[in-house]
Amino acid sequence: MILIPVKNLSGAKQRLAAVLDQASRTELARAMLMDVAESVAASACDDVALVTSDAFALELARQHGFDVIRDDSNVSETDAIEMATRLCESRGIDCTLVMPGDIPLIQAAEIRAIYESAPDAGCVLVPARDKRGTNAALRRPSSLFPLRFGNDSFMPHLAAAITADKSCVVLSLPGVAFDIDMPEDLRELANAAGETRSQILARQSGFGDATNPGNVLTAKS
Repeated sequence: MILIPVKNLSGAKQRLAAVLDQASRTELARAMLMDVAESVAASACDDVALVTSDAFALELARQHGFDVIRDDSNVSETDAIEMATRLCESRGIDCTLVMPGDIPLIQAAEIRAIYESAPDAGCVLVPARDKRGTNAALRRPSSLFPLRFGNDSFMPHLAAAITADKSCVVLSLPGVAFDIDMPEDLRELANAAGETRSQILARQSGFGDATNPGNVLTAKS
């Protein structure tokens, strides 16, 4: 089961407040989630569930035929995934892949690579670009070790995987590794080659460099 935790998007991406108002941040978060959902659906690797109570995410799940695991507490990704993992275990699901909804350059082939690399018992970890965060974590069994998300989650996850004494594969996947947290991330997103919803929105919001061949739209002044 692929699990994507989605907190309520009405308050998304507070660290971008210096460059985007809340309405724009919510629009961006929705665009990123749509990009991720399309790549996950195209990968056809496993069943998918959004862990959320956000109205937009619930409708997106319906459109794609994804399951929904309700997260009415909306406290944190860590709490949401802990709850969802327990539910998966109760349903006899022995493998879960957890990914965030803010990695808009993710490719279906990268998701397939995670599953192709997965050991019979153990985990696959994909770090964020800064090697601090964890942008994908596949565990088999699902309760192999708890996930604790945050800015410095990768090394604790790696240590937990080693302690579990099972195979651990660390993959470098550029699309999965690229998340959006800071204004400079938006500039990189806009200037990267591609035409995802998130990229087009970033360019329209003025973050792109018009001289960059990845940016096919003219940046606002």
